[in-house]
Amino acid sequence: MKAEFFSFMRDYGSLKEILTDHKLASLGDAYVNLIYSIALSKKKNEPTSTKVSSQILSQALKKAKLREFLPKRMDRHALADSAEALIVYAWIKNAISLEESVTALTFSDDVVKSFTSLLLLAKERLKL
Repeated sequence: MKAEFFSFMRDYGSLKEILTDHKLASLGDAYVNLIYSIALSKKKNEPTSTKVSSQILSQALKKAKLREFLPKRMDRHALADSAEALIVYAWIKNAISLEESVTALTFSDDVVKSFTSLLLLAKERLKL
């Protein structure tokens, strides 16, 4: 079902292609904010909404050792976009479920550590 639903999504030949796709990052921004809001809602035991800062995502990308796949001279915002692109692509490709993503983000009180583990899981499951 999901493959038909996301028929607009192309296949990528490399991790670098995923990490540098700006349109995918735009979709990823909404998805990452959703899963993080759900994770916070579970922790607080009440509905909440928030946005993930580019600082958190860029640090997680670096800790996951994904920075090496990207061009030089990328600012914090561009690095965060790359993290968002990978996370949403893993979900679209059924490599990680929404529930698994939320669980990964509730794993630790250290948000950077939680996003690092989610990025590593995405890379591993996509076999990139």
